[in-house]
Amino acid sequence: MSVTGDGGAVIAHAGSIGLRMLAENTGLTGALLTAMARRSFIPSVHDRGQVLTDVAVMLADGGEAISDIDVLRHQGQVLGPVASAPTVWRALDEVTDARRRKIQAARARVRRHVWAQLTAAGGVPASKVAGTDLGSTVVLDVDATIVVTHSEKELASPTFKRTFGYHPIGVWCDNTGEFLAAALRTGRAGSNTAVDHIQVLGEAITQIPMPYRRNLLIRCDGAGASHQLLDWLHAQGQVRGRTLHYSVGFTIGEKVRAAITELPAGLWSPALTAEGEVREGGDVAELTGLLDLTSWPAGMRVILRRERPHPGAQLSLFEAHDGWRYQAFATNTTSGTLQFLEARHRAHARVEDRIRHAKDSGLGRFPSREFAINQTWLALTMIAADLVAWLKMLALDGDLAKAEPKALRYRLLHVPARLVHGARRRRLRLPKTWPWVEHLVAAFARIAAIPPPH
Repeated sequence: MSVTGDGGAVIAHAGSIGLRMLAENTGLTGALLTAMARRSFIPSVHDRGQVLTDVAVMLADGGEAISDIDVLRHQGQVLGPVASAPTVWRALDEVTDARRRKIQAARARVRRHVWAQLTAAGGVPASKVAGTDLGSTVVLDVDATIVVTHSEKELASPTFKRTFGYHPIGVWCDNTGEFLAAALRTGRAGSNTAVDHIQVLGEAITQIPMPYRRNLLIRCDGAGASHQLLDWLHAQGQVRGRTLHYSVGFTIGEKVRAAITELPAGLWSPALTAEGEVREGGDVAELTGLLDLTSWPAGMRVILRRERPHPGAQLSLFEAHDGWRYQAFATNTTSGTLQFLEARHRAHARVEDRIRHAKDSGLGRFPSREFAINQTWLALTMIAADLVAWLKMLALDGDLAKAEPKALRYRLLHVPARLVHGARRRRLRLPKTWPWVEHLVAAFARIAAIPPPH
């Protein structure tokens, strides 16, 4: 076998062209163009909305650095002119705080159109808990993560994990997998900073189309256990026409430990697994009546879970003496069994998968020394996550509709194709022996059939 570099009319990563089409047909590219428009600047070739879309497609396709835009430039025979890396740098540098807010507003408009297509096709996916679903409830999961930087970057700093970098916080929609809102923070930013939680949750709620804001569930781990956040969540639930439930980790302090010791043994009930089966070695009970919660929001309950620790688990002195590992959470939900409410809260752990996916699609590496450019990179990471989520919901089915981003790249996005010209048309010919070729052809057809936004 000999290898040469003189092939022609072959397109690599041909499946990612579908993401570019998806952005165009949903109106995302046009919305970003409007958000980036400037009266004093008319680009000669590369409009800035298209540049931002292409960077998001690059991230969804697995790109890690701005120079990876050359993969899309290779597809120029299909896509047309694609910006060079220096042009991408200039475009990112042009995104001010005001334009980032316009980009968020543009994303919300496009999301309304996408969710309208989901509604027409059977509805927005339901969040799954303990072998059942939560119906029309839209679930928002908020969490923060450490992103290590290996060079000096503006506002990067030591983290509580003894690393160095940033500490962004984000909100994901559990129903759809969309990355709704995020804030880039310095590494020393606190895990339980209520102001940051309130900021990103407020932005995330505005991303949800208005008809779907009527029934919300906000989930957070123990980092959200603050009076300020829970008071804010309670106030959001008082908005006319809206029902907002929360499920937030609750700190086990001295008063909670005292209540645990007073809890009658007969009040414990078996916990449930993620499939809704009885969980061996796990129990749940309610502590509300044993705690003074007068300073907390009205209607708040505290539910406790205990389980036998796994080998090597780090326990507090109280837990080591008792032999159980405890976790508590606060909720304002009055209906449902304790087992179901605890399983619903524990499903918040799925946000760790969302974070991992985001780190595989831009969040794991920030390209610039400048904080403002890295903020824009984070915004494009959110758009990349949305494109992958929309691809799975609007154009795929079966196992591919549940696949992780890496699997989608391996099976669909990175497939090669041959570009054929004839009869005044271009034809992208995918290899017929590719195991997922029928799924990819069907995905292109479904993307092409998406009606334009009004």
